[in-house]
Amino acid sequence: MIQDGVGDPDGLQRLWTPHRLAYIKGEGKPASSDSGPDCPFDRIPGLPDEDGLIVARGAQVYAVLNLYPYNAGHLLICPYRHVADYTELSGPETAELADFTQRAMTAVRAISGPHGFNIGMNMGNVAGAGIAAHLHQHVVPRWGGDMNFMPVIGQTKVLPQLLADTRKLLAGAWPAS
Repeated sequence: MIQDGVGDPDGLQRLWTPHRLAYIKGEGKPASSDSGPDCPFDRIPGLPDEDGLIVARGAQVYAVLNLYPYNAGHLLICPYRHVADYTELSGPETAELADFTQRAMTAVRAISGPHGFNIGMNMGNVAGAGIAAHLHQHVVPRWGGDMNFMPVIGQTKVLPQLLADTRKLLAGAWPAS
């Protein structure tokens, strides 16, 4: 079918992903590096776990699902304290961040059996940090062959489950301290 106003026909189908527009436009991204309600990682701990997609809370850090995940089960480990750089973490914050990273891996393995993980931080905008002002560690489950044409060609990630359902499963599988 040819539609006027959409360019020359090219034979390709279109996958409409309007939910991605908020991410592309930077909606919800802090306008400054200051702490407070403008920073989602400062705001999320004040929400109920289900609303904030929080999987687990510790004394120094919390685990939350990434709102724009690379893969199903993509978690962020965030300190409660608004700090931008890993070297600014206190000893207890560093220790609990490491502990929560291990627990995140254990919980994800229990519910979805990934073949591996990408774990890391992007320090600063130039390094790819979406929210550079508030440190957060990514825990991304990976499966053999999970890199398919959708993210490469279509800039679209196919997730098999709603984030609220994933949060519930991970919270239930979260190892006790």
